[in-house]
Amino acid sequence: QVRLVESGGGLVQAGDSLRLACAVSGRTFTAYAMGWFRQYPGKERELVAATSWNSGRTLYADSVKGRFTIVRDNAKNMVSLQMNSLTLEDTAVYYCAAAQTFSRVVTGGGDYWGQGTQVTVSS
Repeated sequence: QVRLVESGGGLVQAGDSLRLACAVSGRTFTAYAMGWFRQYPGKERELVAATSWNSGRTLYADSVKGRFTIVRDNAKNMVSLQMNSLTLEDTAVYYCAAAQTFSRVVTGGGDYWGQGTQVTVSS
């Protein structure tokens, strides 16, 4: 069993930065590709960013390219999402996910999920 715990969400103003963190435990961290997803009320979760097990591949949603950065630290079993230049449209619940393959993460098929953390951007 793999456990993912997100932290770092909160209320910020438009233009601010925020860093989300996801701590992973239970299995070999490097066995998993990792992703960050977000969900708007009444909508399905959508991929924000993904990274392969060794950070050799990354992928970002068009809406966050150039503003968000996914970073994994295999020594600490953590993956983070640095979010800069936040806009009102970034307000959502953000989830961390782990999957056995990079392709599975980018197609939205996480094997394990965190509980989510709320990010609210105000004007």
